Amino acid sequence: MTNFFCSQKQLDYSDLMKKRTVEAVVLSDIHLGTYGCHAKELNEYLKSIQPKMVILNGDIIDVWQFKKRYWPKSHMKIIKHIMRWITKGTKVYYITGNHDEMLRKFTGFKLGSFEIVDKLLLDVGGKKAWCFHGDIFDVTMQHSKWLAKLGAVGYDSLILINRAVNLILTSFKKEPISMSKKIKNSVKSAVKFINDFEKTATDIAINNNYDYVICGHIHQPEIKKIITDKGSVLYLNSGDWVENLTALEYNNKEWSMYEYQKDTSLKKIKNSEDDTIEKIPETKELFENLLLEFQAIQSNK
Repeated sequence: MTNFFCSQKQLDYSDLMKKRTVEAVVLSDIHLGTYGCHAKELNEYLKSIQPKMVILNGDIIDVWQFKKRYWPKSHMKIIKHIMRWITKGTKVYYITGNHDEMLRKFTGFKLGSFEIVDKLLLDVGGKKAWCFHGDIFDVTMQHSKWLAKLGAVGYDSLILINRAVNLILTSFKKEPISMSKKIKNSVKSAVKFINDFEKTATDIAINNNYDYVICGHIHQPEIKKIITDKGSVLYLNSGDWVENLTALEYNNKEWSMYEYQKDTSLKKIKNSEDDTIEKIPETKELFENLLLEFQAIQSNK
């Protein structure tokens, strides 16, 4: 089990005084490469913080729906920002998910402070944290992957329709709505799936005497203490950057949920940092190789 906070390299923050220092940040379900991804908003958030450790908990790049014709600059900026952290010595773990499952062939790969893993067990402030994406609990993923992929396309289409509806609503000075949230909260099977997911994750964590269980996958941000007759655990889900725009942050031995929609400080951040990637050839080459892998997968479909 890695004790990150005892071994973290000293970084130079002299040029980053306007940023919030965060001991650890967990991001999941960004879905870069899809129309539903809120990359511009995420980029604002990334520029506002200076984390000591970053956990990318799956579905960062959506390989299922990856298309060469749709990879906007805002999506590339996210990759560049993460690479900048890596070159500065920030520890970055990439935990594979179902939408970026092709990266599982690279499990164990390390480059400087960057590492690709399938799951993670960390010592966080003297407590055991178990981190994984969560698709292992998804019966649809295990037995009918084609159905899951079809659902992903439908979900992305719903997000696009939702954005169009919200543009109309805001033009009439109405509050925007989230169709996907309404569906999740109103359909009994969706509510049951979320409850079953949380129960399965927490039961396993309690049985293994973990203090924290950290997931993604279901796009449902959550921090809550689960107590059973066998013990207790803090369940955490980082949500997503498609509908909720949330992340988990760890500071001073406490976890909190970052919510972009409630953050009023981001307007003060000036996006003036150098976004060049050419100065870091190793990470540039790695990303280009991954893009070639994605394109090969798409051409074989």
